[in-house]
Amino acid sequence: MSQEKTYATGKRKRAVARVWISPGSGNMAINKMSLQDYFGNIYFEPKVAKPFAVTESIDKFDIQATVCGGGKSAQVDALVHGIARALQERDPDMRLPLKKAGLLTRDPRAKERKKYGQRGARARFQFSKR
Repeated sequence: MSQEKTYATGKRKRAVARVWISPGSGNMAINKMSLQDYFGNIYFEPKVAKPFAVTESIDKFDIQATVCGGGKSAQVDALVHGIARALQERDPDMRLPLKKAGLLTRDPRAKERKKYGQRGARARFQFSKR
């Protein structure tokens, strides 16, 4: 394994995460803040650690990431997607376990656009017969 940083992009809904991984001790910096300071919820920690658990590389890499767009939940999913892609880029042998865990697949679900003549994407204006 080389010492330089490996870059990958992760996406979910409107959120985009740009992720750099390098060999280290497991430090994470998201938008120059710690994971707990940025997301502030213990629920997200196991989700972010999943790519490392699947590839048995916990505390072997340092993460630097910038996330923007979407909400916090979409940003976490984009971050996980970016980490998984960066791990695969760094070591192609990690592809199979990451793929089996479903971490390399970009979630295609996004907000449906509002249609003209309607209140929302599917919701119609109330119809009055009289």
